Amino acid sequence: MTTTLRVIVDQIVAPIPGGIGRYTEELTRELIRTAPRGCHVSGIVSSSPESHYELIETVLPGLDGLFKSALARRELELAWQHGFTRLPGSGMIHATGLFAPLFKHDRVNSVGEQIAVTIHDAIPWTNPEALSSRRLGWYKAMVKRAYRYADAVVVPTHTVASQLSNIHDFGDRVRVIGGAVSSKLTLPVDPDVRAERLELPKRFILSVGTLQAHKGIAELIRAMAAPELDGYTLLIAGPEGSEGLDVAGIASEAGLAEGRVRALGYLADADLAVALDRATVFVFPSLAEGFGLPVIEAFHFGTPVVHSDAPAVLEVSAGAGLAVAREPAESYPERLADAIASVASDPARAERMGFAGRDRARTFSWKDSAEKVWQLHADL
Repeated sequence: MTTTLRVIVDQIVAPIPGGIGRYTEELTRELIRTAPRGCHVSGIVSSSPESHYELIETVLPGLDGLFKSALARRELELAWQHGFTRLPGSGMIHATGLFAPLFKHDRVNSVGEQIAVTIHDAIPWTNPEALSSRRLGWYKAMVKRAYRYADAVVVPTHTVASQLSNIHDFGDRVRVIGGAVSSKLTLPVDPDVRAERLELPKRFILSVGTLQAHKGIAELIRAMAAPELDGYTLLIAGPEGSEGLDVAGIASEAGLAEGRVRALGYLADADLAVALDRATVFVFPSLAEGFGLPVIEAFHFGTPVVHSDAPAVLEVSAGAGLAVAREPAESYPERLADAIASVASDPARAERMGFAGRDRARTFSWKDSAEKVWQLHADL
């Protein structure tokens, strides 16, 4: 007898895959590799161009079939939000986000009929201004449906588990399963060529993330105006987004000379690896997070990390980075500057932090995450 775990892989080919797209690809690939005897993994995707189907099958070798919905992503989101459309057949479904067909089902009498969803953070409640009104409404509606119909809820940290308990009491349905560094994030054979093309300075501060207000990038830019950071350039990697911050405007208001702050935009894995590896200090100033994967990525390369004291980031860092208090908010940039300078000016300290970071990064693996997901479905 064979069993199939159906994974919703739609985020891999979403217009902006983002962190959840990366998470979906890495986790699903490892679920395929670690599948127990007699178990297979298939995919579920919204109606998409043929090239998208080919991409999914390329990045997920060993996928045992791909169910292609007749509905495009936007229509399928709305249908699932209101419980209008179900998937044919029955069995185990694993959603790497809240994009999932949540409906009433009898798991007790229907053996194997189960669905697990993933809630990556509590931003819709802690920082609702970060989302458009449409996305905010969709997230809250889907969390409500998850509360009613999901058999299990995966979260990346105990912090998110605690935050969710204040929204809905999911009880023992919550499982903490984190992410890890992508298998694609490795140094290329031509690091010098890529560094030159990216115009990486000899000494620079690196940050990664979207340019949304709750990511703390504005505060980091203002921190660069501190005299002790003269001579350092701030590079920001990540998509700007339609509602992103005006990096140049904030830098100008802070009195920074042109070129002291540069937005690199989206970087390919090889380019990001070079930037992470060569940064003097990596800074993750986020005001609210569910996990904080960029911190683990910087740890992986032995780059010293300065980060905020957002609870989830503290949980992930576990003391391997230098935490900076977010409050009082008005002096957060000054504290960031002091912390960055204390690491950048002390090579011995930076080296110790690099060793601690590498050790911490090794505690996260996609294999471990996948095995926990398989165990979760076995327990159900």
